[in-house]
Amino acid sequence: MIDKGDKAKKGKARAPEQTFEEVRYIKHLIDNSVPICVKLLDNEEVRGIIEYYDHNFIRLTREQAPNLFIYKHEIKYFYEA
Repeated sequence: MIDKGDKAKKGKARAPEQTFEEVRYIKHLIDNSVPICVKLLDNEEVRGIIEYYDHNFIRLTREQAPNLFIYKHEIKYFYEA
């Protein structure tokens, strides 16, 4: 005999810990050369195009300014400019 409590536990799946949507979105930004604005933890904003990304950082290519390597833990958020 199956207990209803056991059946309810089997029907509910845990949400995945990682969806990999971040990777897909950053790849989309790179492939389409989408200009972005990056807001850093100290509220400084930098603009450019992501040329490369890694687990730890992004490389932001900028016009009329030096390119930057920005650690992901220093980023508050970024958005399409």
